[in-house]
Amino acid sequence: MKLASIIQGEGEPLVILHGLFGMPDNWKTLAGDFAEQFEVHLIDQRNHGRSPHSDEHNYTVMAEDLLEYFEEHGIDKGHVMGHSMGGKTAMRFAMDHPERVDKLVVVDIGPQFYPIHHREILDALLSVDLERAQSRREAQNQLAQGIKDIGIQQFLLKNLHWVEKESLGWRFNLHGLNDQISNVGEALGNGEVYEGPTLFIAGGDSDYIDGGTFAHIREHFTQAVVETVEGAGHWVHAQRPKELFSLVLEFLG
Repeated sequence: MKLASIIQGEGEPLVILHGLFGMPDNWKTLAGDFAEQFEVHLIDQRNHGRSPHSDEHNYTVMAEDLLEYFEEHGIDKGHVMGHSMGGKTAMRFAMDHPERVDKLVVVDIGPQFYPIHHREILDALLSVDLERAQSRREAQNQLAQGIKDIGIQQFLLKNLHWVEKESLGWRFNLHGLNDQISNVGEALGNGEVYEGPTLFIAGGDSDYIDGGTFAHIREHFTQAVVETVEGAGHWVHAQRPKELFSLVLEFLG
């Protein structure tokens, strides 16, 4: 699958993968900072943003999408950083194609299985009747019936766009993601090992990486370093961008 992207800067390639319901815009400010030293590739993963939609959504095909992207853009080897679902894609890519990864950065997700975290969000999105919504405000009012957190509402509404005059639509493949949501939490396989340099960044207030995750990380990533950003939840890059930037820049050297 041919993935859409935003490319900026010059230098060693740094490929950044967003999380579920995300888009490159979530990383725009940090990408500008990294672009002073790297050639930054902000990727739209399949079923998100401007990349194609598909009934298939699992990390094997998403890693193959990324390999196709590397080949299309002449990237022999690059740094790969992913958040949440993007971190899972990055781990799968490193396992399947270790020769294409220079250094790996995984933000607030581990290699183990995760139960479905997003049922409430999916149900709220599915309840929005975009045919009835004549404005973004009306769509937000509908979304607010199921999601009270304004920050999450605004994060999701970044994906709302005018498909045509007086017709709103989601950029992500809502029904496809809903059908495949159980795959988003899938684990790495037993015995899979990546021996390259790896940085895991955990949000101090997040429950995605806890004490039990460390054993899973050590099992699969022999050179892994784990850093915790205090005061950050799951969206570390949005809540503590300066701290994340410093950790990643030091790691990439």
